[in-house]
Amino acid sequence: MLKSILHKSTSDFEEQYGYDAQYMHDIIDANTAAGFRLGLLPLLSQYRGPKHGHDVWAGAALASTLDGDCGSCAQLIIDQSIELGVSAAHLEQCAKGSADTETGCGLGFLFAQSAISGGPSTKELRAEIVRRFGEETAVAASFAAACSRIYPVLKRATGNGDACEILRFAPAR
Repeated sequence: MLKSILHKSTSDFEEQYGYDAQYMHDIIDANTAAGFRLGLLPLLSQYRGPKHGHDVWAGAALASTLDGDCGSCAQLIIDQSIELGVSAAHLEQCAKGSADTETGCGLGFLFAQSAISGGPSTKELRAEIVRRFGEETAVAASFAAACSRIYPVLKRATGNGDACEILRFAPAR
């Protein structure tokens, strides 16, 4: 019963975003308990904090995902971010290497890159997020930096990695 519920929710997710989640189905089939745990990951990775900080979350999630992927997982983050109202232009700026701290998206992107690489500016970027958006947004950006790259890594590790693709910065469908 649990297995069929997990497959159904995964299929609904695939349909909603036009995303190939075969790796999730494979994990569910291999072990229902593992599939259930995978289903809990969004409790961390999709924690976006307060609405006024969604741009920061989106930038951090994009940086983390791009650290592990340049294909469908990155596109999924872009689509979800645009759905939240994040500027497509700001997301595109970040993806093209032109992130800047003037935008929340750019600030989140640079923060995540620094946190992932162990960069010296992590503390100062975090302090700027807290100053402008609050502690809760900093937590959301931290979760995004740490967790968003889990999905592309899992996808590749389960033999379902896909090739890089040209990212679209317009609302999906």
